[in-house]
Amino acid sequence: MYAPLKNDRLLRALAREPVDVTPVWMMRQAGRYLPEYRATRARAGSFMALCTAPDLACEVTLQPLERYPLDAAILFSDILTIPDAMGLGLSFAEGEGPRFAKPLRSAADIAALGVPDPEHELRYVVDAVRLIRRELDGRVPLIGFSGSPWTLATYMVEGGSSKEFARIKGLMYEQPALAHQLLDTITQAVIAYLNAQIAAGAQAVMVFDTWGGLLSPECYRAFSLAYMTRIVAGLQREAQGRRVPVVLFTKGGGQWLEAMADTGCDALGLDWTTGIGEARRRVGDRVALQGNLDPCVLYASPERIRAEVGRLLSDFGTGDGHVFNLGHGIHQHIDPEHAGAMINAVHELSRPYHAA
Repeated sequence: MYAPLKNDRLLRALAREPVDVTPVWMMRQAGRYLPEYRATRARAGSFMALCTAPDLACEVTLQPLERYPLDAAILFSDILTIPDAMGLGLSFAEGEGPRFAKPLRSAADIAALGVPDPEHELRYVVDAVRLIRRELDGRVPLIGFSGSPWTLATYMVEGGSSKEFARIKGLMYEQPALAHQLLDTITQAVIAYLNAQIAAGAQAVMVFDTWGGLLSPECYRAFSLAYMTRIVAGLQREAQGRRVPVVLFTKGGGQWLEAMADTGCDALGLDWTTGIGEARRRVGDRVALQGNLDPCVLYASPERIRAEVGRLLSDFGTGDGHVFNLGHGIHQHIDPEHAGAMINAVHELSRPYHAA
């Protein structure tokens, strides 16, 4: 159905198999720091129009691959597509972030939620995956993704971004059974959504737990990690004769790496607050590791960027199972040439760390 994969470094690294150089991609690599993205976004008219048009989502997904020798493409979409498909009415106000017209404010609101059919309410995402995979023509693997149930729940209950997360945490502490009911519904939706992306051609998938790091250890395990564990167990793990790796990323979750590795996932994403060498010593060869350059390093000179890349590669050390990435998404005001300096440095400086 699709062309054979020409560059499989990412999939090999996620499987902890030998590679010639460390593969690299960037969270939010298709985004506002690229002038070509801004031009397409202006043509679309709005962020939601860009997300919901498969041809435009495909166009911006491929833009960074035309500019840089990246080892993966990641689907251009947003983590809040699932709540929008549940009828909460997603919109993006300029400079204010996401907003829901119908946030969850009662038990009745939560009980009324249904699990969207990915081939119906989220068809634009699945169609984008199919189109991107076809247009990639085997150049590099395509990564699909979703937000974690906890992270999606925070937006659905708060109604948008938050500083205190008072509503969702209040629900969690005062009405834990209701919070679990909500998380259960979201988990079913995420499993269906990611499986639809895999069926459409995604060759790896990632779960973004952006707000799990806000939780206490007990609450993290009960309200975030337990549901990501269910997602890992519920996913189609093989497609087109090859394993489909699953990456879990909890921002601020460095204290829980061992527990995250116990989920059965293939890799853990790291932010910059946990050293990758320390993480490797803690989880051993149970999972691959993805990360974890501070995105703000890219504001520095190319020489400084190269030095930081070298330091991080040295921290991980020799052997396999490292996918180089930023510790979170690239910032919109980064000079694209600096991103290129990072990518080139990864490929050049990582070669001595691999026997292949």
